[in-house]
Amino acid sequence: MSVPEKLLLHTCCAPCLIAPYRQLKAEGIGITAFWFNPNIHPFTEYRSRLETLQEFARQEDLPLILKDDYGLRKFLAGVGDDIDNRCRFCYTVRLEETAKTAYEHGFDAFGSTLLYSKYQKHDLIREIGEAVGSIYGIPFFYRDWRPLWDEGVRLSKEAQMYRQKYCGCIFSEEERYLKKLR
Repeated sequence: MSVPEKLLLHTCCAPCLIAPYRQLKAEGIGITAFWFNPNIHPFTEYRSRLETLQEFARQEDLPLILKDDYGLRKFLAGVGDDIDNRCRFCYTVRLEETAKTAYEHGFDAFGSTLLYSKYQKHDLIREIGEAVGSIYGIPFFYRDWRPLWDEGVRLSKEAQMYRQKYCGCIFSEEERYLKKLR
């Protein structure tokens, strides 16, 4: 895919946005961040991540589209029968909403800061992004931002951003605590 002029970038949190944002901005790509993360729990975590993103967007004069939907029940219903494979549901819900929003607002493409994290399933994200993009007729912008991991950590710490300790879903938080107990 060619480089888009107008990119809607699904944003899971400001620390995962900061390094990709700087790279895309340097390339002259017009970026709008998109917040839709019904997977993030508990509510206090959801609010902390959203407020940090809003502050970053204000500081950078970055356009931000919010779909502020704390979706605990919908998320749990969607993953309840197969918790071990919850990521597929989680990625699909968020990327589908991003593709739909990108289409409705006339963007050239959509992508996700999930591709910044070395902890996410890149092949699955790309597969789902391309599939939902074809449904809405809008290209999925794939970029492997994992090489920017250390830079993003440094930048987000320098900016004194709230930095989360798990992907967002309550099950990943459980896994984090179980590892500590072992």
